[in-house]
Amino acid sequence: MNSHTSLTPAARALGYAGLLPQIACLALVGIDNPYRFTAVFMGFVYPAVIFSFLGGVWWGQAVSERDGASGSVYVISVLPSLIAAALFLPYLEGWEWPGPAMLYLGAFLALSPMVDRALGYAAADFMRLRWHLSLGLGGLTIALGFVSMWAMEPKVPEQPVNPHSTMDTGAVT
Repeated sequence: MNSHTSLTPAARALGYAGLLPQIACLALVGIDNPYRFTAVFMGFVYPAVIFSFLGGVWWGQAVSERDGASGSVYVISVLPSLIAAALFLPYLEGWEWPGPAMLYLGAFLALSPMVDRALGYAAADFMRLRWHLSLGLGGLTIALGFVSMWAMEPKVPEQPVNPHSTMDTGAVT
């Protein structure tokens, strides 16, 4: 086992702290409150931004490659931003949202370290952290997708039944 680490304790702590916004969104969506929709929306935006950021990291790693990276690395690098933007379309068009889009986003995040592994730029301790954070944020995003499908389901208020009232026909008496 290599005792050398490329990550500082601050980098690790701040990395794990990056899961806190999604945990807060999940908690806010799980309870009835006036900020539920805001929590769902922010719980989608935050991982979408992180996913897009990962593409930027891959781009930066490719640019810093001494021998020059292949064109496919640059294509792969822009995909997270394009995917994240496409996953906003259901919201913009009024289609079913956030459930399916959030589930896809969570899955893409959870699997994103596979790209890091394929590119081969990352040190072993960084890859360990990437897997922890990606599985964490991806899993929280998937959980939020399921909870939000339940929480944001239109609720039909129960109408009190008054057995002593007569049916209102709309006729003027």
